[in-house]
Amino acid sequence: MILPPHKSFIETRIDDCRMCYSCVRDCPAKAIRIVDGQAEIIPERCISCGNCVRVCSQHAKYAVSTIGQVEDLLKSGSRVAACIAPSFPAEFSELDYGKIVGMIRALGFDLVTEVAFGADLVAAEYRKLLEADTSKRFISTPCPAIISFVEKYHPEALEYLAPIVSPMIAMARVLHRLYDDDLKIVFIGPCIAKKCEASSANLEQEVSVSITFAELREMFIAHDLKPEDVSHCEFDPPKPSLGGLFPLSRGLLQAANLHEDLILGDVVNTDGRTRFIEAIREFEMGSMDARFLEILACNGCIMGAGMSTRNSLFTRRSDISKYVKKQREVPLTDADLQMFEELKDVDLYRKFTANDQRLAVPFKEELAQILARMGKKSTADELNCGACGYDTCQEHAVAIFKGLAETEMCLPNIIETLKLTVKKLHLSNEQLADTQEALMHSEKLASMGQLAAGIAHEVNNPLGVVLMYSHLLLDQQNMPVETLEDVKMIAEQADRCKKIVGGLLHFARQNKVVFSNADITDLLDSVVELHCNQSNVNVVVEHNMDNKSAEIDSDQIIQVFTNLVNNAQHAMTDGGTLTINSSGDQHNIKVMVSDTGTGIAKENISKLFEPFFTTKQIGEGTGLGLAVTYGIVKMHHGNIQVQSNDDPGKGPTGTTFTVILPRKKQQAS
Repeated sequence: MILPPHKSFIETRIDDCRMCYSCVRDCPAKAIRIVDGQAEIIPERCISCGNCVRVCSQHAKYAVSTIGQVEDLLKSGSRVAACIAPSFPAEFSELDYGKIVGMIRALGFDLVTEVAFGADLVAAEYRKLLEADTSKRFISTPCPAIISFVEKYHPEALEYLAPIVSPMIAMARVLHRLYDDDLKIVFIGPCIAKKCEASSANLEQEVSVSITFAELREMFIAHDLKPEDVSHCEFDPPKPSLGGLFPLSRGLLQAANLHEDLILGDVVNTDGRTRFIEAIREFEMGSMDARFLEILACNGCIMGAGMSTRNSLFTRRSDISKYVKKQREVPLTDADLQMFEELKDVDLYRKFTANDQRLAVPFKEELAQILARMGKKSTADELNCGACGYDTCQEHAVAIFKGLAETEMCLPNIIETLKLTVKKLHLSNEQLADTQEALMHSEKLASMGQLAAGIAHEVNNPLGVVLMYSHLLLDQQNMPVETLEDVKMIAEQADRCKKIVGGLLHFARQNKVVFSNADITDLLDSVVELHCNQSNVNVVVEHNMDNKSAEIDSDQIIQVFTNLVNNAQHAMTDGGTLTINSSGDQHNIKVMVSDTGTGIAKENISKLFEPFFTTKQIGEGTGLGLAVTYGIVKMHHGNIQVQSNDDPGKGPTGTTFTVILPRKKQQAS
């Protein structure tokens, strides 16, 4: 089965991807691209090692099934051979090997053979290769993921790849020699990358289809095959020897009778996702003295992504060792040895093709810009936490440049961004609450204004009559003293009522603001000169702004500060300090009127701007001054705030009113 070049043997279930980036972290080829938070395989970069399948806890990554192709072969009428990888004892540790062979035969296979024999031939070929020319250096090639990695990411190192086929291909060539070229061969093993090897154009599809051990178990279930349903069967010849050790790390070395001498260092073994990358790089650079690098992408083939067993690495190693030991207890017959000799001349050589997938790296300036977008403005900001799937922030930035990653993958940056967002939302929520409160207050004032206007107009006329006649009575000369006092009382209270009605009308009127340029400091100074007349109050005026002009309605703003100054003085009956501070920026002016009086009780703060609310004694105030002040400030599109402390235990008592007004009419509209 040859897949088109734009396809891959590993795919993604997008709906199951949870943005954990574990696949990115474990992909040695960085063949996973994050798009809109979802991980997708880049087929041309993928080496099909299966690390992403192994580490994905959500099973979003999966190997493309080739069971259908196997079923088609079995139904085709062709003779079909099953070649089972030497790692099978680790996968089927619960079964006797004879039962496994019997179940595979029951699926419809004509032959069931061990790839371990092909491994024996390959091991002998490696020994011959290394002995032929001691000046050459080689990298082992049984692992298809390693071959693909070198072809795509270290094409200059192709010359070091040992030109020897894998045990799978060696066994396929043996079977074609023993039988005929029409024999269809199915490889069954632990590795997803074997699917790629079977479909490689360099190998002329000598293996028809490759499936994993996990897929073989699926076939057993689909065909309802159980161990008790079959009899014990032996593998078809040829019989292997030490080739059964190939799935273990250093297995090739022992099978080929090569020794990793730590003093000489001419033979080096390594395996695993991170170690094989480093080993290939150092071998290519020449910093490794070894003549021969025996290397596997996994921690031995027994840890391949096509395995379904959950046993530990050491249990799997033990299962392989026990099987090989038990098989060697039965000596090879003369026929076995003769077959080995007859097949030693099978062609085991192959070629490799460069498929450079390396991407350009960014310039230093481009990298710095990307890091800045990730919140990494200095080296200290580069945490290298690995949460994004890349080992360092620099690698993550390079991946972003290459189109493989997104800035949103940086967890610390996302957390900081979320903190800022939460802070902004909290501030917006507070501003919204203040706006809602102001709106409710404005609606309340509007309703009360309409009511006050109606009442004031109705009361004003009869009140005028009372005032007129009471003053006429006062002008009479021969009025008894008792009556005169009563009339004076009527006149005084009528005058008071007139002031209250006047306040109501002023509060209720819908004045338009007449804007004009005014000097705010002159305006404040005039208010102080006219109204700060309490001898025991010290007045401090501070002007802290260069630009003193603002577009305001001077008469109305004078009324605002007159009300605030008068209230401040009334709060300091025993004397104190009145401070008026003006400041501003290019957009707003701010005036603070502070007193050192008794302060306002906390429960009264929210009621200050309500009409008719007052803390003054009866007859001393109408409760309309601050309501009118609030209305004037809002008509100027400004804001008024109050802070007060009436508890001496918490610090100095007193109250500060802060009025903020826009400088320009157009900016306030």
